[in-house]
Amino acid sequence: MKIKIPAYAAKALDILHSNGYQAYIVGGCVRDHLLGKQPNDYDICTDCTPEMMKQVFAQFRTIETGIKHGTLTVLIDRTPVEITTFRSDGKYTDHRKPDSVKFETELAQDLKRRDFTVNALCYNEQEGIVDMFTGLEDIENELIRCVGKPQERFEEDALRILRAMRFSAVLGFEIHPDTAAAIHEQKELLKAISAERIAAELKKLLCGKNAERILLQYRDVMALMIPQLEPCFGLEQNNPHHCYDVYTHICKSVSSIKPDWVLRLTMLLHDIGKPLVKTVDELGISHFKTHQQKSEQIARQVTASLKLDNKSRSRIHALVLEHDTRIPAQKKSVRRLLSKYDEEFFADYLAVRRADTLAQSMYMREQKLAELDELERLADEICRENLCLHLKDLAVNGNDLKALGLNDRDIGKGLKMLLDAVINEKTENNKQALLDYLKENFDEQKN
Repeated sequence: MKIKIPAYAAKALDILHSNGYQAYIVGGCVRDHLLGKQPNDYDICTDCTPEMMKQVFAQFRTIETGIKHGTLTVLIDRTPVEITTFRSDGKYTDHRKPDSVKFETELAQDLKRRDFTVNALCYNEQEGIVDMFTGLEDIENELIRCVGKPQERFEEDALRILRAMRFSAVLGFEIHPDTAAAIHEQKELLKAISAERIAAELKKLLCGKNAERILLQYRDVMALMIPQLEPCFGLEQNNPHHCYDVYTHICKSVSSIKPDWVLRLTMLLHDIGKPLVKTVDELGISHFKTHQQKSEQIARQVTASLKLDNKSRSRIHALVLEHDTRIPAQKKSVRRLLSKYDEEFFADYLAVRRADTLAQSMYMREQKLAELDELERLADEICRENLCLHLKDLAVNGNDLKALGLNDRDIGKGLKMLLDAVINEKTENNKQALLDYLKENFDEQKN
């Protein structure tokens, strides 16, 4: 099979070859080509040592990104390409990076230290695809398998546990039984991995097309990263609206929403507070009153532990809190929620509620989805009509209220009162109507 290598990477290979060195594109770029995907970047491996690389590429700008571990970044045609010397690794005392590396002259020594067989493939135009560890066979059979003994690979770098789950979720491949067994046995190693690294892998995993399957099959690993999930396992919801236990419902809701990591993490957390509030009535029906508030509190803990950015945290917290907010299909109700947040949030709120519904039983499903469709229609109509939703949309401003003799403190209260009145359809949004409403109602309502 011939792989079309972009000009900048081909130039790097040609330069190394012309100087008498072995050189191959390696890893994910080869795998992606075989899967019919366009790689994001191209990594190169070679027997050229880092010091010799600097001489070979002296006419190019180079960056010593990982020179200690044999990696030099070379800018060719304004595009960075990472070139790494064949190497074998020393001990991994931190279960993340080798304490030392040894530069090698044999390609096999380099490939046998890599994580998975599908990532241990090399290619150049002279030799074609080099496959020393059944990578081609595993791609054909859609398998994620560690190179060599999985226990050793995970001891070296515990993040590989999550990477295996992520590749399986994203590619739709099964995890080989030996590799899967090692994941379950060695999951505790993940405690050595930073929150930022775990979050980066979790985001990609959640957006995979087979995320639901991985979340269900590796629930023990998920509970290690997010312990608050464990009480949801097997927690039955004896309720006409539900046909799954809480955790299964959560997993199905994740796969029922578009692959945006903020939305998918929202679904992972939206019912996480249910175990704390479950009650059973005299008929044996389960109830989970105030679960959205409890879930939002736990979501704050989880997003903090994963060290997510503040903007994403705020969005997730609000969506979890509002996921079970049911408003009547009336303009003023829709306007209130739009006013509280924004148009983008309202669209996400509808998406979350739809995903939640699709992960429930068939009981009243059509009616629930039809109600959400009507809310969406009303929101679109409100936005098309440019109806007043925020203080800036009011036909009056602070100066108008100041002219009536209001002080700075009362101006803010007055504007908020007018916005509420407009949204609740108590007055029109024109200047005179607003001022008249304020004169008649401000003294009565300001306290």
